[in-house]
Amino acid sequence: MPRSDETKRETQSESHPLSTLFEPRSIALVGASEKSVWSHFILRNYADFGYTGKVFAVNRNGAAVYGIAGFTNCRSIGESVDVAFIFVPQSAVIEALEDAAAAGIRHAVILSSGYSETGPAGAAAQQELLASAAKLGVRVWGPNSLGFNNLSARAPVSAIPAVLPILPPSIAIVSQSGATAAELYEFAHSQNIGTSFVAATGNEGDVTLSDVLDYLVDHAATKAIAIFAESIRDPEAFAAAAERARAKTKPIVILKIGRSALASAVAKAHTGSLVGDDRVFSAICERLGIIRVHSTEDLINVAGLLASTGPLRHPGFCFMSISGGACTLVADGAEGNGVELPPFDETTQRALAEVLPDFGSKLNPLDVTGAAIRDPSLFERILPIVAAAPGIGLVAVSMTIPTTPGQGLPAALEAIGRALQIIDAPVVMAQTCVKALNDVSRQAIEAHRLPFVITGIDPMLRAVGKASWWSKRLGRPAKPLLLGQPPIAPRPLSTERAVLDYLAQSGVAVIPGKVVRSRKEAAEFANSLHESLVLKISSPDIAHKTEVGGVRLNVARAEVPDVYDSIMTQVAHARPDAAIDGVIISPMRSGGGVELLVGVTNDATWGPTIGIGFGGVMVEVLADVSIAPLPVDREEVIEMLLRLRGAKLLQGFRGAAAANLAAVADSIVNIGNAAIKLGPSVASLEVNPLLVRGDRVEALDGLVIWNENERTHV
Repeated sequence: MPRSDETKRETQSESHPLSTLFEPRSIALVGASEKSVWSHFILRNYADFGYTGKVFAVNRNGAAVYGIAGFTNCRSIGESVDVAFIFVPQSAVIEALEDAAAAGIRHAVILSSGYSETGPAGAAAQQELLASAAKLGVRVWGPNSLGFNNLSARAPVSAIPAVLPILPPSIAIVSQSGATAAELYEFAHSQNIGTSFVAATGNEGDVTLSDVLDYLVDHAATKAIAIFAESIRDPEAFAAAAERARAKTKPIVILKIGRSALASAVAKAHTGSLVGDDRVFSAICERLGIIRVHSTEDLINVAGLLASTGPLRHPGFCFMSISGGACTLVADGAEGNGVELPPFDETTQRALAEVLPDFGSKLNPLDVTGAAIRDPSLFERILPIVAAAPGIGLVAVSMTIPTTPGQGLPAALEAIGRALQIIDAPVVMAQTCVKALNDVSRQAIEAHRLPFVITGIDPMLRAVGKASWWSKRLGRPAKPLLLGQPPIAPRPLSTERAVLDYLAQSGVAVIPGKVVRSRKEAAEFANSLHESLVLKISSPDIAHKTEVGGVRLNVARAEVPDVYDSIMTQVAHARPDAAIDGVIISPMRSGGGVELLVGVTNDATWGPTIGIGFGGVMVEVLADVSIAPLPVDREEVIEMLLRLRGAKLLQGFRGAAAANLAAVADSIVNIGNAAIKLGPSVASLEVNPLLVRGDRVEALDGLVIWNENERTHV
């Protein structure tokens, strides 16, 4: 079978609970038949991958299949079997599972479909299947799954065909879509990226994507993990595996598809409509150090690059080429992709001046000009110089890798290969355009001892930017996620003033105020204040008060009784169904400052998440929010504030007083901690606005929305 001699069987520690499933020494094919297209694909894999274990065919007639011995059931095999690969009709799956369990098989991969992917009836059938498996003590992969190919162990339990020649293992591909898993595997091969493990998890009735991730964290042949996901079914296990991967500096790259709205109760607050599940997931990835991408190509390229380089010691990137055009493309696209191109220091420039022609620049990106074609030894002299330059963590050399015989510049490739042998820094080869690398390319790469090749300037820049971001994240201490919080009895925080009073108890400076319930009480409290006033309706049923005439600004003390009556009358007319607690009277805050929105939502999957944006009408105009899972600390909140598009407004824009960012951050941290104390019963806690004037930070309005089945009123 054609395969690389460099690829050797690498097995996982027997200590992992799923090692027998993923590294089977014997497999029973239940439903095998020469009439079955699945049997053809599956059995061909055993030859292509060079599987050295035992394979048995199980069918009702006990017939041999393509030379594989046949048996009427698993019990009649008469020897130990690690995995049953089941692809019988759905109606016969439980019977097949019972037979496998009776034969002592404890792991089953179920290709058969007709389960939760088809609707309620299929979901019920899947639950019945899983209940049977649990009773029998059998772990189930699937159903409705194409299975997995453990390439490093030469163990295919899958209908995903091999792509030949098999390349040295590098990245693992885990996909919740079977067809996508196969396509990603093929694309990786076209980019000369070897795979250690390719999995299609299917319906994840029992074994989930998170279980596979946990196995791959310790999988020696896997240098990076690429995940294509529609949903994360067990977030706690996923987060735990991701934290282990981060500790082992093994990169995880994820392409998660699908967007969904938050619960309708949360959507009543600005935060719910602005944050959204997808942005929450991005924040979770940032917290866990997971690299999120948005295309299948980037998924494979980023994983392939990091499998080759590992963590980058410095954030700086150097690009060198014989093409000034390619250098300009890199210069144009670097900043937008988070790629740093530090200028060379004086020592590096002097060293370059000694080897480059007079007309060559000493800039980064570095145009080495066509002189390197006339004298390829220039690469041997230049590469060590730029690789040793301060701040440079990765170097890319742009030079054509041949795809047809006789193509390319072998002398230049040979010189680059020689230079790499004396460089102690990651170097990759870059191609200007995206293209497939083939056997001719692989022969050239091997002959000249070339490093990882990435094709296309834009894909390269996106991959380098992600690699730099991930490498920086490794240096930060890991922070926990608040998953699986126990429920807490809801507190009576159904009005704005109750929320502000609760925040004040939690260390947040809030605007003074009082809920009044009569003209007389309104007048008495107004006379105790010495400034213009704000009057707002207090009701647990009215989230946005201005829409029902429930807010008056800049009210003089003498006007307060009449304004009180006007608000009560207008709101009663607009919302006769609403419970009215009274009217809140507070001092009017005017004369500048910056208004922020701070909102916490309890995501059903990932727990409490905080969002920060500019408040008032700006939150709707800009729709710009920085998000992070709770808890947060001062440093993280300051970073969130500075990521906002309007961050200059907090830094003394056009003569305004610069905000005390530490004080702002401390207030936001306290708001987040106050939300945490309310527990998962809270759907949303929002402060809008949080007024910032230099050193002064004050919450002017607060709102808590409880999950509908736990909402209480005072």
